[in-house]
Amino acid sequence: MDRWESQRRELWDVCVEMYRRGLVGAYSGNASLRLEGVGAAGATHASPLVLVTPTHRPYYRLKPEDLVVINLEGEPVEDGPVPSSETPLHLEIYRQRDDVAAVVHTHSVYASVAAVAGQEIPPILDEMVLSIGGSVRISDYAFPGTEELAQATCRALGDRNAALLRHHGVVGVGPNIWEALEMCDLVERVAKIFVLAQSFGPGGANRLPPDIIDIEQQLFQMQRRASRRL
Repeated sequence: MDRWESQRRELWDVCVEMYRRGLVGAYSGNASLRLEGVGAAGATHASPLVLVTPTHRPYYRLKPEDLVVINLEGEPVEDGPVPSSETPLHLEIYRQRDDVAAVVHTHSVYASVAAVAGQEIPPILDEMVLSIGGSVRISDYAFPGTEELAQATCRALGDRNAALLRHHGVVGVGPNIWEALEMCDLVERVAKIFVLAQSFGPGGANRLPPDIIDIEQQLFQMQRRASRRL
């Protein structure tokens, strides 16, 4: 039996689901989760290993055994496919965010529209502040698969749960792989609302009242601190 059989199955299930939801094309996007010692957010990681999707393997042909186990230097620890070209992005997030146990990177349509337009998505819905932490900020442009992109993404992400990658797509993070997926799905939904609201002209995509944003960001931080104590 594979040592990480259950984790492989869970990550594979998420890959199937994000493809089913149309958040990625057959070859686009990627996902990963921490292995060993990750249990709760903020835990000390006994074995710093990561399970990540392979490069150039369509989701409709992906199998759990195709997923790649790597160390935090990006080196595979067993024979198998080549890890995703965006592995540096995933690893840098894990290095900078010890509360993150999973990363999902998608190329959904409306979020990509905002990313191409260079538009941060402002806090227009309560749930995006409560779940993401506020606006969905956008990174500086950097070439795909590079350390520069990894650093730019982490700067845009900060302590929030999602960010846009300029001219690229979305990254979502969470204490488990399903929550990371839901962050990407939420970004796509709010991006669609944002784009459609702007069609009403200036002021179409109205921000939440400032005092409500402040309260909801405090609630987000309280929830984040509570999860780190688990």
